[in-house]
Amino acid sequence: MSLTITPSGASCGATITGLDISQPLNSDQLGQLRSAWMTHHVLALPDQQLSADQLEAFTGQLGRLAEEPFFTPIEGQRYTAKVARSATETTSIFAEAWHADWTFEQRPPIGTCLYGVTIPPHGGDTLFANQHAAYSGLPCELRSKVDKLEAVHSAVMAYSPEGIYGQEPTDSGRAMQPVISEKARERRTHPLVISHPENGHNAIYGTLGYIIGLTGYSDEQALELLTELQSWQTREEYIYRHQWQPNMLVIWDNRSVLHCATGGYEGYDRLLLRTTVWPKL
Repeated sequence: MSLTITPSGASCGATITGLDISQPLNSDQLGQLRSAWMTHHVLALPDQQLSADQLEAFTGQLGRLAEEPFFTPIEGQRYTAKVARSATETTSIFAEAWHADWTFEQRPPIGTCLYGVTIPPHGGDTLFANQHAAYSGLPCELRSKVDKLEAVHSAVMAYSPEGIYGQEPTDSGRAMQPVISEKARERRTHPLVISHPENGHNAIYGTLGYIIGLTGYSDEQALELLTELQSWQTREEYIYRHQWQPNMLVIWDNRSVLHCATGGYEGYDRLLLRTTVWPKL
């Protein structure tokens, strides 16, 4: 069966059919898939019947498997975490803020895989913003400000004891419980604009949230510039809105896109399984 690529028509995103990823891919299939991934940055593969073991095996074909820094794996697995929300939950929507995954790591992940298990009949779309396009469209004045900057990344605002999730009461009723740790205070520095190592195009890397500062800038100066930049990074013309289906796998390139969760499915359970694609050692 041949692989078919159907672009979303938005700034990024494509649907891939003609692959059964429950079985190991051969070199030709893997090469076609990776080429499509580097071109479209977000790929949706519908109608995939995957166990957690099969999800991990597929993820391992894209890169290195490793444990998540602030998620606990599901029972019986080492590398698979759940993204879950119960029908009666009243906490804030998890990850309802623009970000790229785990950019505060020394060698951040290449990509993320998310597999739909229980999908509500409406709501819960994931938004993706193409950061190659955002960089290419930058006004000259803003580009001149960001081109050579180093950004300071940290999970302190999310997973430290005083972070968004650290401040929640332990009996909040959140279906997924992230790991709260002092490790979240650690900081790493990465270029604010990167040259993608596989497709060669420049991209704005990360955004305000996991980025908590800019080298050589005061906190006030950094916040002002990062706020201005995020407004540009998430302009409507750069966004692809993904609508989920049960048994659909989505993979995205954290070096090319930002993403953001949305709500709108109150009264329904939602469950997805997540793995992360790390760079080879």
